[in-house]
Amino acid sequence: MRLIFLQLPYFRKAEDECETDFERWIYVLKNMDKLQRMPFKLRKAVFQRLEDIVDIASLSKEDRIKYDESIKVYRDNLVTEAYAWEQGFEEGRREVRTNAACSLKELGYSTERIADCLGITPEEIEEL
Repeated sequence: MRLIFLQLPYFRKAEDECETDFERWIYVLKNMDKLQRMPFKLRKAVFQRLEDIVDIASLSKEDRIKYDESIKVYRDNLVTEAYAWEQGFEEGRREVRTNAACSLKELGYSTERIADCLGITPEEIEEL
């Protein structure tokens, strides 16, 4: 295991002198208590994300509850949509298998061979 210690008081670069993401992060960490606005936000999306997190953390209790509820609704909608897509996909696969089984049955293939090819049971084929 390797430990790296950063001594923030020794970091003396100004905002406009920071050239790498590492330097920008150190600058933000060192000056976080003094900053009125988030620096570098126009240059890097990661700093915009950091600002968003800080904004969420500073919400009032009521606003935080509303925010958390809206995130819950959003995630529920995503899960519902994914489930609907999965169900639709599965339904489509069943329909394709049914149509293929009917076609193969009309061509005279045996029930066992159709079942092996399509991965369905012989009982399902007999019902067609």
